Amino acid sequence: MTLIFDIAWTHVTARLRQTLVGIFGVATGIGFSVMMAGLLEGSQKDFIRQLVDSMPHISVTDEQREVPAQPATKQFDVVEFRSLSTETERRGIKNPLALMEALESWFPGAVAPSVATKALIRSGGRDLAVSVIGIDPKREKTVSKLASQMIEGQLDSLYKASNAIILGDGLAEKLGVSVGASLSLATTKGAPVFARVVGLSHAGNRMTDDNQAVVLLKTAQILDGRTALINEIRIRADDVMAAEALANRVERQVGYKSTSWQESHQDILSAFQIRNAIMIMVVGAILLVASFGTYNIISTITHEKTRDIAIMKSVGLRSATVRSIFVLEAAMIGCAGTVIGWILGYMLCVLVGMIEFRSGFTDMTHLPILYAPKHYALAGTVGLLSSLIAGFFPARKAARVQPVDIIRGAS
Repeated sequence: MTLIFDIAWTHVTARLRQTLVGIFGVATGIGFSVMMAGLLEGSQKDFIRQLVDSMPHISVTDEQREVPAQPATKQFDVVEFRSLSTETERRGIKNPLALMEALESWFPGAVAPSVATKALIRSGGRDLAVSVIGIDPKREKTVSKLASQMIEGQLDSLYKASNAIILGDGLAEKLGVSVGASLSLATTKGAPVFARVVGLSHAGNRMTDDNQAVVLLKTAQILDGRTALINEIRIRADDVMAAEALANRVERQVGYKSTSWQESHQDILSAFQIRNAIMIMVVGAILLVASFGTYNIISTITHEKTRDIAIMKSVGLRSATVRSIFVLEAAMIGCAGTVIGWILGYMLCVLVGMIEFRSGFTDMTHLPILYAPKHYALAGTVGLLSSLIAGFFPARKAARVQPVDIIRGAS
Protein backbone atom coordinates (compact mmCIF):
# COMPACT_ATOMS: atom_id res chain seq x y z
CA MET A 1 0.00 0.00 0.00
CA THR A 2 2.90 2.34 0.74
CA LEU A 3 4.29 1.67 -2.75
CA ILE A 4 0.95 2.53 -4.35
CA PHE A 5 0.71 5.76 -2.38
CA ASP A 6 4.32 6.73 -3.22
CA ILE A 7 3.75 6.20 -6.93
CA ALA A 8 0.47 8.16 -6.89
CA TRP A 9 2.09 10.99 -4.90
CA THR A 10 5.00 11.15 -7.35
CA HIS A 11 2.62 11.37 -10.31
CA VAL A 12 0.49 14.23 -8.90
CA THR A 13 3.49 16.24 -7.70
CA ALA A 14 5.49 15.77 -10.90
CA ARG A 15 3.03 18.07 -12.70
CA LEU A 16 2.34 20.39 -9.77
CA ARG A 17 0.89 23.27 -11.80
CA GLN A 18 -1.63 21.04 -13.55
CA THR A 19 -2.49 19.32 -10.28
CA LEU A 20 -3.12 22.68 -8.58
CA VAL A 21 -5.41 23.70 -11.42
CA GLY A 22 -7.43 20.52 -10.90
CA ILE A 23 -7.54 21.03 -7.12
CA PHE A 24 -8.74 24.60 -7.43
CA GLY A 25 -11.30 23.51 -10.02
CA VAL A 26 -12.81 21.09 -7.51
CA ALA A 27 -12.46 23.67 -4.71
CA THR A 28 -14.24 26.33 -6.77
CA GLY A 29 -17.11 24.01 -7.54
CA ILE A 30 -17.52 22.98 -3.89
CA GLY A 31 -17.06 26.55 -2.59
CA PHE A 32 -19.72 28.04 -4.83
CA SER A 33 -22.01 25.08 -4.17
CA VAL A 34 -21.80 25.70 -0.42
CA MET A 35 -22.38 29.43 -0.90
CA MET A 36 -25.38 28.97 -3.19
CA ALA A 37 -26.96 26.36 -0.94
CA GLY A 38 -26.48 28.56 2.13
CA LEU A 39 -27.85 31.64 0.37
CA LEU A 40 -30.91 29.99 -1.17
CA GLU A 41 -31.89 27.96 1.88
CA GLY A 42 -31.12 30.87 4.20
CA SER A 43 -33.33 33.25 2.23
CA GLN A 44 -36.05 30.61 2.06
CA LYS A 45 -36.03 29.99 5.81
CA ASP A 46 -35.95 33.72 6.53
CA PHE A 47 -38.93 34.33 4.25
CA ILE A 48 -40.89 31.46 5.79
CA ARG A 49 -40.05 32.78 9.27
CA GLN A 50 -41.46 36.16 8.27
CA LEU A 51 -44.65 34.50 7.04
CA VAL A 52 -45.01 32.27 10.08
CA ASP A 53 -44.41 35.11 12.56
CA SER A 54 -46.93 37.39 10.86
CA MET A 55 -49.84 34.95 11.04
CA PRO A 56 -51.14 32.04 13.13
CA HIS A 57 -49.96 28.60 12.15
CA ILE A 58 -53.57 27.46 11.73
CA SER A 59 -56.74 29.53 11.24
CA VAL A 60 -60.18 28.05 11.89
CA THR A 61 -62.79 30.27 10.21
CA ASP A 62 -66.59 30.22 10.10
CA GLU A 63 -66.56 28.64 6.66
CA GLN A 64 -66.87 25.13 5.36
CA ARG A 65 -64.61 23.66 2.71
CA GLU A 66 -67.65 22.23 0.87
CA VAL A 67 -71.11 23.73 0.49
CA PRO A 68 -73.44 21.95 2.96
CA ALA A 69 -76.26 19.92 1.46
CA GLN A 70 -79.72 21.50 1.44
CA PRO A 71 -82.14 19.87 3.92
CA ALA A 72 -84.70 19.21 1.18
CA THR A 73 -82.10 17.43 -0.93
CA LYS A 74 -81.59 14.87 1.84
CA GLN A 75 -85.29 14.01 1.79
CA PHE A 76 -86.07 14.00 -1.94
CA ASP A 77 -84.04 12.23 -4.61
CA VAL A 78 -85.98 13.44 -7.67
CA VAL A 79 -86.02 17.17 -7.01
CA GLU A 80 -82.75 19.08 -6.64
CA PHE A 81 -82.58 22.42 -4.82
CA ARG A 82 -79.82 24.96 -5.35
CA SER A 83 -78.89 28.22 -3.60
CA LEU A 84 -81.60 27.80 -1.00
CA SER A 85 -80.85 29.56 2.27
CA THR A 86 -82.60 31.24 5.17
CA GLU A 87 -83.37 34.93 5.00
CA THR A 88 -80.76 35.77 7.63
CA GLU A 89 -77.78 33.48 8.00
CA ARG A 90 -76.15 33.31 11.39
CA ARG A 91 -72.45 34.07 10.97
CA GLY A 92 -69.59 33.11 13.20
CA ILE A 93 -68.34 29.92 14.80
CA LYS A 94 -70.99 28.18 16.87
CA ASN A 95 -70.06 27.46 20.49
CA PRO A 96 -66.51 28.81 20.04
CA LEU A 97 -65.54 28.46 23.71
CA ALA A 98 -66.55 24.80 23.74
CA LEU A 99 -64.58 24.18 20.53
CA MET A 100 -61.52 25.91 21.98
CA GLU A 101 -61.74 23.85 25.14
CA ALA A 102 -61.98 20.65 23.10
CA LEU A 103 -58.95 21.63 21.02
CA GLU A 104 -56.88 22.60 24.04
CA SER A 105 -57.43 19.12 25.50
CA TRP A 106 -55.19 17.52 22.87
CA PHE A 107 -53.63 20.14 20.60
CA PRO A 108 -49.83 20.56 21.03
CA GLY A 109 -49.81 24.34 21.08
CA ALA A 110 -51.96 27.35 21.97
CA VAL A 111 -55.45 28.50 20.92
CA ALA A 112 -56.96 32.00 20.88
CA PRO A 113 -60.26 33.51 19.65
CA SER A 114 -60.47 36.47 17.29
CA VAL A 115 -62.82 38.48 15.12
CA ALA A 116 -61.66 39.32 11.60
CA THR A 117 -63.50 42.08 9.76
CA LYS A 118 -62.99 44.86 7.23
CA ALA A 119 -63.42 48.50 8.10
CA LEU A 120 -62.95 51.98 6.72
CA ILE A 121 -60.59 53.93 8.90
CA ARG A 122 -60.77 57.73 8.77
CA SER A 123 -58.41 60.33 10.17
CA GLY A 124 -57.77 63.92 9.10
CA GLY A 125 -59.64 63.58 5.82
CA ARG A 126 -57.83 60.36 4.86
CA ASP A 127 -59.91 57.20 4.33
CA LEU A 128 -58.31 53.76 4.12
CA ALA A 129 -59.81 50.29 3.94
CA VAL A 130 -58.06 48.06 6.46
CA SER A 131 -58.25 44.60 8.02
CA VAL A 132 -59.31 44.80 11.65
CA ILE A 133 -58.45 41.93 13.97
CA GLY A 134 -60.22 41.68 17.32
CA ILE A 135 -58.16 39.79 19.89
CA ASP A 136 -57.90 38.77 23.51
CA PRO A 137 -54.43 40.18 24.40
CA LYS A 138 -53.71 37.55 27.04
CA ARG A 139 -54.37 34.67 24.68
CA GLU A 140 -52.91 36.45 21.66
CA LYS A 141 -49.47 36.44 23.28
CA THR A 142 -49.46 32.65 23.05
CA VAL A 143 -50.37 32.39 19.35
CA SER A 144 -48.53 35.28 17.66
CA LYS A 145 -45.46 37.49 17.91
CA LEU A 146 -47.53 40.67 18.16
CA ALA A 147 -46.40 41.46 21.72
CA SER A 148 -42.73 41.41 20.69
CA GLN A 149 -43.47 43.41 17.52
CA MET A 150 -44.67 46.48 19.41
CA ILE A 151 -42.45 49.50 18.73
CA GLU A 152 -44.62 51.95 20.69
CA GLY A 153 -46.93 51.04 23.53
CA GLN A 154 -47.69 47.51 24.65
CA LEU A 155 -50.22 44.87 23.70
CA ASP A 156 -51.92 45.26 27.11
CA SER A 157 -52.47 48.95 26.31
CA LEU A 158 -55.65 47.82 24.56
CA TYR A 159 -57.19 47.59 28.04
CA LYS A 160 -56.24 51.16 28.98
CA ALA A 161 -58.59 53.13 26.73
CA SER A 162 -62.11 52.85 25.40
CA ASN A 163 -62.05 51.35 21.89
CA ALA A 164 -58.24 51.29 21.87
CA ILE A 165 -56.49 50.38 18.62
CA ILE A 166 -52.99 49.29 17.60
CA LEU A 167 -51.90 50.19 14.09
CA GLY A 168 -49.17 48.80 11.91
CA ASP A 169 -46.45 51.43 11.60
CA GLY A 170 -46.93 51.59 7.81
CA LEU A 171 -50.65 52.19 8.23
CA ALA A 172 -49.98 54.89 10.85
CA GLU A 173 -47.62 56.61 8.43
CA LYS A 174 -50.24 56.56 5.68
CA LEU A 175 -52.79 58.10 8.01
CA GLY A 176 -50.32 60.55 9.50
CA VAL A 177 -51.17 59.58 13.09
CA SER A 178 -49.17 58.61 16.17
CA VAL A 179 -49.87 57.18 19.63
CA GLY A 180 -52.60 59.19 21.34
CA ALA A 181 -54.38 60.19 18.13
CA SER A 182 -58.10 59.62 17.65
CA LEU A 183 -59.72 58.18 14.54
CA SER A 184 -62.98 56.61 13.46
CA LEU A 185 -63.79 53.13 12.20
CA ALA A 186 -66.86 52.24 10.19
CA THR A 187 -68.29 49.17 8.47
CA THR A 188 -71.45 48.46 6.51
CA LYS A 189 -72.75 46.23 9.31
CA GLY A 190 -72.18 47.72 12.75
CA ALA A 191 -72.10 51.14 14.32
CA PRO A 192 -69.16 53.48 13.70
CA VAL A 193 -66.56 53.50 16.45
CA PHE A 194 -64.27 56.31 17.60
CA ALA A 195 -60.94 54.77 18.61
CA ARG A 196 -57.75 55.96 20.21
CA VAL A 197 -54.33 54.82 19.01
CA VAL A 198 -52.49 53.21 21.94
CA GLY A 199 -49.62 51.50 20.13
CA LEU A 200 -47.76 50.83 16.90
CA SER A 201 -46.53 47.43 15.73
CA HIS A 202 -43.92 46.43 13.20
CA ALA A 203 -44.07 42.88 11.82
CA GLY A 204 -41.45 43.45 9.11
CA ASN A 205 -44.03 42.41 6.52
CA ARG A 206 -45.29 45.32 4.45
CA MET A 207 -48.62 43.68 3.69
CA THR A 208 -49.29 43.41 7.43
CA ASP A 209 -47.78 46.70 8.56
CA ASP A 210 -49.61 48.74 5.93
CA ASN A 211 -53.04 47.16 6.16
CA GLN A 212 -53.74 45.76 9.62
CA ALA A 213 -55.22 47.22 12.80
CA VAL A 214 -55.74 45.38 16.10
CA VAL A 215 -58.51 46.02 18.62
CA LEU A 216 -60.17 44.16 21.48
CA LEU A 217 -62.69 41.43 20.74
CA LYS A 218 -65.64 43.51 21.93
CA THR A 219 -64.62 46.46 19.72
CA ALA A 220 -64.46 44.26 16.63
CA GLN A 221 -67.82 42.71 17.55
CA ILE A 222 -69.39 46.18 17.75
CA LEU A 223 -67.92 47.04 14.35
CA ASP A 224 -69.36 43.85 12.87
CA GLY A 225 -72.73 44.40 14.50
CA ARG A 226 -72.75 41.12 16.41
CA THR A 227 -72.10 40.74 20.12
CA ALA A 228 -70.35 37.52 21.18
CA LEU A 229 -69.20 36.97 17.59
CA ILE A 230 -66.11 34.80 17.08
CA ASN A 231 -65.42 34.10 13.42
CA GLU A 232 -61.83 32.89 13.67
CA ILE A 233 -59.85 30.69 16.04
CA ARG A 234 -56.12 31.33 15.82
CA ILE A 235 -53.84 28.41 16.62
CA ARG A 236 -50.08 28.19 17.09
CA ALA A 237 -48.45 24.76 16.96
CA ASP A 238 -45.37 23.75 18.90
CA ASP A 239 -44.01 22.15 15.73
CA VAL A 240 -44.51 24.66 12.92
CA MET A 241 -43.81 22.08 10.20
CA ALA A 242 -46.60 19.81 11.52
CA ALA A 243 -49.22 22.54 11.05
CA GLU A 244 -50.69 21.04 7.87
CA ALA A 245 -51.35 17.61 9.39
CA LEU A 246 -52.73 19.19 12.57
CA ALA A 247 -55.02 21.47 10.52
CA ASN A 248 -56.54 18.43 8.80
CA ARG A 249 -57.24 16.83 12.17
CA VAL A 250 -58.73 20.05 13.55
CA GLU A 251 -61.02 20.37 10.52
CA ARG A 252 -62.28 16.81 10.92
CA GLN A 253 -63.06 17.50 14.57
CA VAL A 254 -64.70 20.94 14.45
CA GLY A 255 -66.27 20.81 10.97
CA TYR A 256 -65.07 24.31 10.04
CA LYS A 257 -62.44 25.14 7.44
CA SER A 258 -58.98 24.94 9.03
CA THR A 259 -56.20 26.49 6.99
CA SER A 260 -52.52 25.94 7.80
CA TRP A 261 -49.85 28.45 6.90
CA GLN A 262 -48.57 25.98 4.28
CA GLU A 263 -51.95 25.93 2.55
CA SER A 264 -52.27 29.73 2.71
CA HIS A 265 -48.94 30.16 0.95
CA GLN A 266 -48.94 27.06 -1.21
CA ASP A 267 -47.98 29.05 -4.30
CA ILE A 268 -44.90 30.49 -2.57
CA LEU A 269 -43.82 27.09 -1.25
CA SER A 270 -44.25 25.62 -4.74
CA ALA A 271 -41.99 28.37 -6.08
CA PHE A 272 -39.41 27.42 -3.45
CA GLN A 273 -39.51 23.81 -4.65
CA ILE A 274 -38.86 24.94 -8.21
CA ARG A 275 -36.03 27.17 -7.01
CA ASN A 276 -34.50 24.30 -5.04
CA ALA A 277 -34.62 22.10 -8.14
CA ILE A 278 -32.87 24.83 -10.14
CA MET A 279 -30.26 25.14 -7.38
CA ILE A 280 -29.55 21.40 -7.48
CA MET A 281 -29.11 21.48 -11.25
CA VAL A 282 -26.81 24.51 -11.12
CA VAL A 283 -24.70 23.00 -8.32
CA GLY A 284 -24.56 19.70 -10.18
CA ALA A 285 -23.39 21.49 -13.32
CA ILE A 286 -20.65 23.31 -11.39
CA LEU A 287 -19.34 20.08 -9.86
CA LEU A 288 -19.61 18.30 -13.21
CA VAL A 289 -17.45 20.95 -14.84
CA ALA A 290 -14.96 20.61 -11.98
CA SER A 291 -14.80 16.83 -12.51
CA PHE A 292 -13.71 17.37 -16.12
CA GLY A 293 -10.56 18.99 -14.78
CA THR A 294 -9.79 15.88 -12.74
CA TYR A 295 -10.52 13.68 -15.74
CA ASN A 296 -8.19 15.73 -17.91
CA ILE A 297 -5.35 15.54 -15.36
CA ILE A 298 -5.60 11.78 -14.82
CA SER A 299 -5.91 11.20 -18.58
CA THR A 300 -2.76 13.24 -19.19
CA ILE A 301 -0.88 11.37 -16.49
CA THR A 302 -1.89 7.97 -17.89
CA HIS A 303 -0.87 9.05 -21.38
CA GLU A 304 2.52 10.34 -20.24
CA LYS A 305 3.18 7.40 -17.92
CA THR A 306 2.39 4.66 -20.41
CA ARG A 307 5.94 3.30 -20.33
CA ASP A 308 5.95 3.46 -16.53
CA ILE A 309 2.72 1.48 -16.49
CA ALA A 310 4.24 -1.12 -18.79
CA ILE A 311 7.28 -1.45 -16.52
CA MET A 312 5.11 -1.75 -13.40
CA LYS A 313 3.01 -4.48 -14.98
CA SER A 314 6.09 -6.29 -16.32
CA VAL A 315 7.58 -6.52 -12.81
CA GLY A 316 4.42 -8.12 -11.46
CA LEU A 317 1.89 -5.40 -10.58
CA ARG A 318 -1.65 -6.51 -11.34
CA SER A 319 -4.13 -4.54 -13.41
CA ALA A 320 -6.23 -3.85 -10.30
CA THR A 321 -3.17 -2.41 -8.55
CA VAL A 322 -2.37 -0.12 -11.48
CA ARG A 323 -6.00 1.00 -11.62
CA SER A 324 -5.99 1.76 -7.88
CA ILE A 325 -2.90 3.97 -8.31
CA PHE A 326 -4.69 6.35 -10.67
CA VAL A 327 -7.95 6.23 -8.72
CA LEU A 328 -5.91 7.18 -5.64
CA GLU A 329 -4.47 10.14 -7.56
CA ALA A 330 -8.00 11.31 -8.35
CA ALA A 331 -8.90 10.85 -4.68
CA MET A 332 -5.91 13.00 -3.65
CA ILE A 333 -7.04 15.78 -5.97
CA GLY A 334 -10.64 15.41 -4.80
CA CYS A 335 -9.75 15.45 -1.08
CA ALA A 336 -7.48 18.47 -1.40
CA GLY A 337 -10.10 20.27 -3.48
CA THR A 338 -12.80 19.40 -0.96
CA VAL A 339 -10.90 20.82 2.03
CA ILE A 340 -9.98 24.00 0.16
CA GLY A 341 -13.54 24.20 -1.20
CA TRP A 342 -14.98 24.07 2.33
CA ILE A 343 -12.76 26.97 3.37
CA LEU A 344 -13.62 28.89 0.21
CA GLY A 345 -17.33 28.20 0.68
CA TYR A 346 -17.28 29.51 4.26
CA MET A 347 -15.42 32.65 3.21
CA LEU A 348 -17.88 33.25 0.36
CA CYS A 349 -20.81 32.84 2.76
CA VAL A 350 -19.28 35.41 5.12
CA LEU A 351 -18.64 37.87 2.29
CA VAL A 352 -22.11 37.46 0.78
CA GLY A 353 -23.68 37.81 4.24
CA MET A 354 -22.00 41.21 4.60
CA ILE A 355 -23.75 42.60 1.52
CA GLU A 356 -26.44 45.09 2.52
CA PHE A 357 -29.76 44.50 0.87
CA ARG A 358 -33.22 45.91 1.47
CA SER A 359 -36.41 44.37 0.17
CA GLY A 360 -39.67 46.18 -0.34
CA PHE A 361 -41.54 43.26 1.23
CA THR A 362 -39.49 42.71 4.40
CA ASP A 363 -36.98 44.63 6.52
CA MET A 364 -34.09 42.37 5.61
CA THR A 365 -30.91 44.47 5.53
CA HIS A 366 -28.40 41.70 4.78
CA LEU A 367 -28.66 38.62 2.64
CA PRO A 368 -29.61 35.74 4.98
CA ILE A 369 -27.08 32.91 4.94
CA LEU A 370 -27.70 29.51 6.51
CA TYR A 371 -24.54 27.90 7.89
CA ALA A 372 -25.42 24.20 7.87
CA PRO A 373 -22.98 21.25 8.09
CA LYS A 374 -25.16 19.34 5.64
CA HIS A 375 -24.22 21.80 2.87
CA TYR A 376 -20.52 21.11 3.38
CA ALA A 377 -21.07 17.36 3.70
CA LEU A 378 -23.22 17.19 0.57
CA ALA A 379 -20.95 19.37 -1.57
CA GLY A 380 -17.85 17.52 -0.36
CA THR A 381 -19.40 14.12 -1.00
CA VAL A 382 -20.55 15.02 -4.50
CA GLY A 383 -17.23 16.70 -5.30
CA LEU A 384 -15.20 13.72 -4.09
CA LEU A 385 -17.42 11.21 -5.90
CA SER A 386 -17.22 13.19 -9.13
CA SER A 387 -13.42 13.23 -8.83
CA LEU A 388 -13.30 9.47 -8.25
CA ILE A 389 -15.63 8.78 -11.16
CA ALA A 390 -13.64 11.15 -13.38
CA GLY A 391 -10.43 9.35 -12.40
CA PHE A 392 -11.84 5.85 -12.79
CA PHE A 393 -12.15 5.85 -16.56
CA PRO A 394 -8.54 6.88 -17.29
CA ALA A 395 -7.46 4.44 -14.58
CA ARG A 396 -9.35 1.62 -16.25
CA LYS A 397 -7.70 2.50 -19.55
CA ALA A 398 -4.29 2.48 -17.86
CA ALA A 399 -4.95 -0.95 -16.36
CA ARG A 400 -5.60 -2.38 -19.81
CA VAL A 401 -2.17 -1.43 -21.11
CA GLN A 402 -0.23 -4.46 -22.36
CA PRO A 403 3.49 -4.26 -21.48
CA VAL A 404 4.53 -6.20 -24.60
CA ASP A 405 2.86 -3.70 -26.93
CA ILE A 406 4.47 -0.70 -25.21
CA ILE A 407 7.95 -2.26 -25.07
CA ARG A 408 7.71 -3.44 -28.69
CA GLY A 409 6.56 0.02 -29.80
CA ALA A 410 9.40 1.66 -27.88
CA SER A 411 11.98 -0.52 -29.59
